[in-house]
Amino acid sequence: MQLLIDTHVLLWWFSDPSILTQKAKEVIEDINNNIFVSVAVPWEIIIKKAKKKLKTSDNFQKLMLEEFNLLPINMPHVMQLQSLPVMDNHKDPFDRIMIAQAQVEKLTIVTRDGLFKNYDVPLIVA
Repeated sequence: MQLLIDTHVLLWWFSDPSILTQKAKEVIEDINNNIFVSVAVPWEIIIKKAKKKLKTSDNFQKLMLEEFNLLPINMPHVMQLQSLPVMDNHKDPFDRIMIAQAQVEKLTIVTRDGLFKNYDVPLIVA
């Protein structure tokens, strides 16, 4: 299985995996799965840290890269944004690029964000 994990899933994985559903823990722990983290995730974390909305360890990037594959944002991902429905209640650019990446790369997103269900992308509830 090829997975893309959302920002909160990454943070919970490193801080308190017990927050995650059993299914989410199983798929992340399964060594047969290929797990990606969008480059949008550390980007979002750095912005939230700068705004004092989030605290993480200084080595979160190192840990992330040791455990997961980094998925860069490429032009096909950006172009896929045009195909996503525009919803008044979901304008988060980090979520939208992750959804576009998952669609282009045929990935299943691991998230607890209920708004993701409004898009054509496979999900595992975190």
